[in-house]
Amino acid sequence: MKKLLILLTLLSVFLVSACGNQAADNEQGPSSQEDGGTRTYQAENGPVEVPANPQRIVGLTNGPNIISLDGALVGVDEWTYNNPLFTDKLEGVEIVSEEDLEKIIELQPDLIIAGSHMNNLDKLEEIAPTIVYTWGKLDYLDQQLEIGKLLNQEAETQAWIDDFTQRAEALGAEIKAKIGEDTTVSVLEADAKNIYVFGNNWARGTEILFQAMDLPMPEKVKQDALGPGYYALSQEIVSEYAGDYIVLSRSTANSNSFFESETWHNIPAVQNDQVIEIDTEASTYSDPITIEYLLDIFEQGFLGEE
Repeated sequence: MKKLLILLTLLSVFLVSACGNQAADNEQGPSSQEDGGTRTYQAENGPVEVPANPQRIVGLTNGPNIISLDGALVGVDEWTYNNPLFTDKLEGVEIVSEEDLEKIIELQPDLIIAGSHMNNLDKLEEIAPTIVYTWGKLDYLDQQLEIGKLLNQEAETQAWIDDFTQRAEALGAEIKAKIGEDTTVSVLEADAKNIYVFGNNWARGTEILFQAMDLPMPEKVKQDALGPGYYALSQEIVSEYAGDYIVLSRSTANSNSFFESETWHNIPAVQNDQVIEIDTEASTYSDPITIEYLLDIFEQGFLGEE
C-alpha cells in the first residue's frame, strides 16, 4: 500500500511537470510569432534562419519581386531604383550594391537578398541573414513564388500566379483568334549601337508572349535566340528575324538611326503598322508589376480598341 502511494505521488508530480512544460511551450510559440519571431527558409545556400516578417530588407537582387509584395525595403540595386515603374514605391530607399558593406551595415537590415554571382556573400551573411538566388535557375513564376515564401506570403503569391496564368492564356487565345494561329511575333531591342532579338525568357514581355500566351516566334528566332535568351543582329539581317508582329523595346535615353533606314521601313510588320513599342527601362524584369503593365500594353497592341 505504501509503495502504491509513493508511485501515485511520483506519477502526479510527473503529470503536473509535463503539463506545465507543455503550457510553457504553447505560450512561447504564439507569442514568439506575434513579436515577429524567426523561421527556417531553405535557400540555395542552405537553411537560413530568417525573420518571420522582415522589416528592413536589402534587395541586392529581385528588388521588383520584393516590391510587388510590399516588402519593407531599405536598400535596393540601382537598376530597380531607376526603373520608372517603381519610382513611387522606393521613396527613402537607398541604392546599394554588394560592395557597399559599410552602407549596408548602416541600414541595419534584418534580411539581405543577393545573387549567387555577387562578391562578399560571406561578409553579407555576417551583417544579416542572407538569402542567395541564382538568376535563371527558376522560371519567372517560380521565382516570384520563392520570394512569396520568403516574405511569408506564399498563399497570396500563388493566388496571383493562378489568376495571371488564367488571364494570360485567355488573352493569348483571343489574340490568336484575331491575328491567326500561325502569325509570328518577334521581340527586338535597340540601344544606340546594337539590335537584339530575344527568346522566351529574357524579360521585355517574352515570358508573357511566348510562355503564358503561347504565341509563335519565327524559326530563325527559335534557332538562334531560344537557347541563349538573346541574339545580336546586324542591321542587314534584322528582317530575317522579324515576325509578322514586332514588339520593339526602345530606350528613351538612346536612339538608333536604323529605325530611320529604308531597311527597317521595308520590313512587312513595319509597313503593316504591326509594331508594338515598349519602354526598355520599364520592361527589363518579369515581376508581377512589370507583367501586369506589359499585359495591358499587349492587349491594346494586338486587339486594339474594343
